[in-house]
Amino acid sequence: MKLHLHSRVAWPFILTLVLTLVALIIVLPLLGQNAAQKALATGEPADFSSIQNGAILIVLIGLVTSLSVSLAFTNRNVEDLKNLTEAAKELGEGKYQRIALPPMRKSLREMRELRGALQQTARQIESQITALSKERAMLAAVLGEMTDGVLIADNKGRVQLLNNAAEKMFKINEKDALNHSVVEVIRHQRLVDLWEETRSGPAKTITMEMVPSHKYLQVVGIPLGEELPGRSMLLFQDLTQTHRLETIRRDFISNISHELRTPMAGLKAISETLLDGALEDSTVARKFVLRMDSEVDNLTQMVNELLELSRIEAGRSNFDFHQIEPCQLVQKPVERMTLQAERVGVTLSQDCPPDLPLVFADPGQISQVFVNLIHNAIKFTPNNGRIHVTAFQDGQMVVFKVSDNGVGIATKDVNRIFERFYKADRARSGGGTGLGLSICKHIVEAHGGKIWAESVEDSGADFLFTIPVVYPENQD
Repeated sequence: MKLHLHSRVAWPFILTLVLTLVALIIVLPLLGQNAAQKALATGEPADFSSIQNGAILIVLIGLVTSLSVSLAFTNRNVEDLKNLTEAAKELGEGKYQRIALPPMRKSLREMRELRGALQQTARQIESQITALSKERAMLAAVLGEMTDGVLIADNKGRVQLLNNAAEKMFKINEKDALNHSVVEVIRHQRLVDLWEETRSGPAKTITMEMVPSHKYLQVVGIPLGEELPGRSMLLFQDLTQTHRLETIRRDFISNISHELRTPMAGLKAISETLLDGALEDSTVARKFVLRMDSEVDNLTQMVNELLELSRIEAGRSNFDFHQIEPCQLVQKPVERMTLQAERVGVTLSQDCPPDLPLVFADPGQISQVFVNLIHNAIKFTPNNGRIHVTAFQDGQMVVFKVSDNGVGIATKDVNRIFERFYKADRARSGGGTGLGLSICKHIVEAHGGKIWAESVEDSGADFLFTIPVVYPENQD
């Protein structure tokens, strides 16, 4: 067996061996010569035991010296090796940031190279983990801000990721969902079926309504590829608003078609009657002409409301804001609508305290709000009914209220009557496009206020809106 020693390890042995041989070559002859001279002098046989003892002593001294030198050198290397071992252990445990090795002044070249390799590996791992952490943070931020829900499950159907949007959809926290089955988290058979189908099949999209929340979802099941077999992602897009707008659009088309058809049919009938000879009787002709004028007014109102709403929603409506007393906003529209109310036997009154603070408003636009609200109240108030307009201060707002004792508003309609194109029960609607209240809402919000309705069916209704008061520092 051949023994290969590193030069830094072998030199203590070589040096000790050389010194021992030198000692043996020099000392032993001297001892032999001394023994021979003594024998000649005494005439006794030469005693060579001292030579043997001297040789043994020299060898022992050499061995002790060698071992001492080697041990000192080895101790230094053992300490360095211990440091390297600890560093490798910490690296394996992921404690790469703690790698800080002391310098190796007299260590083996291989150990110094190992030290450098460990330090380089630690730096590379730290760099890679830092990059991965940044990517993970960016991905988490993107998923957190998404309006679409995301759910990722592993090949055993356990949830691995659930973003904020999905949490809200299914009313569950991600911490409670992680490592739980898809069935437990989403609790909907169609979604479970979709997940099962996309685990090993192609991507698939479904549209469904969630009960009892009545949310409309478009759900896309996406397999995550061959690299992650059995894993899939469910992407949830909330289409509730889109579905609601589509419903409103269909309702509007239906309503507007009805409202257009009615006056157009009336005008057609009147014109045919006049052409058939009614023109010969001036009294009858005048009656029909007045009816035609009324129908044209209805059509004109409808077109004007559509145009006004379009301008307001597009931000093209011009507002002329200035400071004004609240009672001035109330007085003119009430006076304008009093005659119309009296024609149907409804009493219209007002109560506006003169000491209310100034408001910042466009009188013409607010007048339109009052006209629409009062007109709406007149339609739903029976003969001998009453409509009362009041104003009062509530904190930093002036509140205007239009109250009636008419048929009221159905509970299902209260929260929707200000929607564009929405109309309540047609049997009690009294015609119209359903745009008046939506226009009121846009005007009030443009003033920095809000509008709402309070009603108990068959017990009348209250329509209220607010306008901010003018702060003293903003007064001229």
